Amino acid sequence: MVVGAGLAGLQTVLALRAAGYAENLTLVGAEARPPYDRPPLSKAVLVGAEPDSTLEADWTGLDVNTHWGRRATGLRPGVLETDQGDLHWDRLVLATGGEPLRLPGADHALVLRTHEDCMALRERLRPGARLVVVGAGWIGAEVATAAVAAGATVTVVEALAQPLAAVLPAEIGTRMLPWWDGVDLRLGARVDRVEVDAVHLVGGEVVAADVVLVGVGTRPATGWLAGLTRTARGAVEVDPGLRVPGRPGVFAVGDCAAWESARYGTRMHVEHWDNALHAPGVVATNVLGGDAVWDPVPYFWSEQWGRMVQYAGHHVGAQGMVWREDGDRWAVFWLTGDRLVAALTVDRPRDLVQARKLMVSGGRVDAARLADPTVAVKATAVADGDAVAAG
Repeated sequence: MVVGAGLAGLQTVLALRAAGYAENLTLVGAEARPPYDRPPLSKAVLVGAEPDSTLEADWTGLDVNTHWGRRATGLRPGVLETDQGDLHWDRLVLATGGEPLRLPGADHALVLRTHEDCMALRERLRPGARLVVVGAGWIGAEVATAAVAAGATVTVVEALAQPLAAVLPAEIGTRMLPWWDGVDLRLGARVDRVEVDAVHLVGGEVVAADVVLVGVGTRPATGWLAGLTRTARGAVEVDPGLRVPGRPGVFAVGDCAAWESARYGTRMHVEHWDNALHAPGVVATNVLGGDAVWDPVPYFWSEQWGRMVQYAGHHVGAQGMVWREDGDRWAVFWLTGDRLVAALTVDRPRDLVQARKLMVSGGRVDAARLADPTVAVKATAVADGDAVAAG
C-alpha cells in the first residue's frame, strides 16, 4: 500500500510494477483527483496555461486499487486508519508529502499547494488587484512574478533581511534584490495579524489587500503518524534505504521523509521535485527485498523574474564560496577544501549540470579556474595529487 498520491506516490507505484511487483497494490490519496504535477502551479498554470497538470498513468494496466479523496488518520501494525474506514496492508510506503504553513488567525488567507489553491489564486490575479504575499522565499518569488505579469499590484512582506534568507546566505539574497523592481518589497517586516482586506505589520503599519497569500514554507504531512520517530520539522526518520526503523515493512519517501546521508554526514530532508521523482526507485527495490541506498546530490530549480535559478548539493558547513561573474548570468559555488559541495546558477544551466556531476564523483576542483566564466566547470577538475587553489 502507498499512502500519498502525489509525485512520490505515483513514482513508487510505477517503480514497483516496473521491478516486477505483481501483488495487490493500493494507492490512497487525500485529494479527490489522480496525481498531478505541482511545480507548474506556481509558474505556468498560475499565469494562464492549461490548468490540468495530471501526471500520465495507465491505471488499468498498472492494476492499482485507487482511493482518491480518502485521508489517512492513523497507523497501526497492518492497518491504515482513514476517514472512510480501515484499510489493511502487508507493506506500506508513506509518501504523504507536505502541507503549507499558515499564520495563526489567518485561515482566510490563501496558500499555494494544491490545484484548488492555484485556481483560487489565479481567479483573483487581475489587473489592479492588490496582492500581499507574506514570505520572500521560493514560492513568494514565483507567485510575485506571476502576479506582476497579470497586472496586479504586489507587496511582499518578509521578516528576514533578504529574499531567500532562510535557505541561502545573505550575499545571494542581496544579489537578487534588483530582480524585485516593480514590487513593494518590505524586508525586516513582521506580520502582526492578517485581516480580510489588510495585513497589519508589527509597529502599526497597515498594507491594504484584495488578496493575501501566505508563502512561509511547508511542513511534512505527518501529524497523523503518532508513534513514528520524526524530526523537529515532522519528517519521518528513515535509514539510507528509506525504511522506517523499528517498523518492519514500512518505508517513507519524498517530502515526508528524512534519510541518513553518508555523503553529507547528516540527516537530509529535501522537499523538492527531483527527490520525489527518483527516490521511489530505491523504495521499490527494497520492498522487493533489495538493499539499495538513497544518497543523492540534491537538485532544485526555480523560475522567477525571467530567470532560471538552479541549485545542487548541500552548502551547510561549507568552508568557502567562489563567485563566477558574467553580468546577469552568474553562479556561486561552495567548496570544502578543494571539493565542490554545492552550486547555485542563474541562467547558466550547463554550469549546474557539470557541477552536479563533479559533486557526484567527489572530484577536486581548481577554485581560480572555477571563478572564470569562460572556463567550463568540468574543465576545473584536477587529478588527485595535483596542487590547486582552494576557495
